[in-house]
Amino acid sequence: MTSLFDWSKWLRLLSDGPTLLTFAEGLKITILIAIAGLLLAMALGIVFGFMSVAKNKILRVISRIYVELYQNTPLLLQTFFYYYSIPAFRRSVLGMSIREARLSGFIYGILGVGLYHGAYMAEVIRTGIEAIPKGQTEAAQSQGFTVLQTMIHVILPQTFKMIMPPMTNQALNLVKNTSVVALISGFDLMYYSNVYVTKGGNLNGYVLCAIMYFIICLPLAQLSKHLELKAAQVPEDKKTVNKGEVA
Repeated sequence: MTSLFDWSKWLRLLSDGPTLLTFAEGLKITILIAIAGLLLAMALGIVFGFMSVAKNKILRVISRIYVELYQNTPLLLQTFFYYYSIPAFRRSVLGMSIREARLSGFIYGILGVGLYHGAYMAEVIRTGIEAIPKGQTEAAQSQGFTVLQTMIHVILPQTFKMIMPPMTNQALNLVKNTSVVALISGFDLMYYSNVYVTKGGNLNGYVLCAIMYFIICLPLAQLSKHLELKAAQVPEDKKTVNKGEVA
């Protein structure tokens, strides 16, 4: 703990070029995992969000199973499951060697945060769609709109305006949750921070790691706050959907 207040150790860390390069490399990997994971989460959220409001009961049940399974089990457990089960499957089914069957920690990280947050994105989208008054759907269809046209031109434009704050919150949480990749040697920011602290016993590495996460997450937090304030300024006659918003 005393190393946090030892300026000589801070100077040593901040002047150590190779160490700072490894932190920068870890930051790059963290950002790439976050971007790819977010794209996967959004794609899954849209698909399962629409399935959850479909008229087909089977689609709704499938969506519900996915959401409940991922929301009610730990992200770390899910990531470890992919880490051990995917290589085992590739070895037994595809006949690969141990080396060939193992994927990179980068891929497991994307799968981990993407599948996990996809369940939350699906709930955000479902809530947004359900919050739109049914009268708007009926009015659109009475004007000759098909179900798809009604969804594209009437429901979705209102839904996305409403769900942007909670989706931004999910993006923020996703960035922070990329830290689990460190436990499967994902060579992310948290991984290199842990290596530095373990080797030298200086907790400064964790502080520097926290600062880097803060730099990434603060703009997302501010964006989420801005979107929430903007949504709160909508006139009263357009606020009917806000009650269904998911944080």
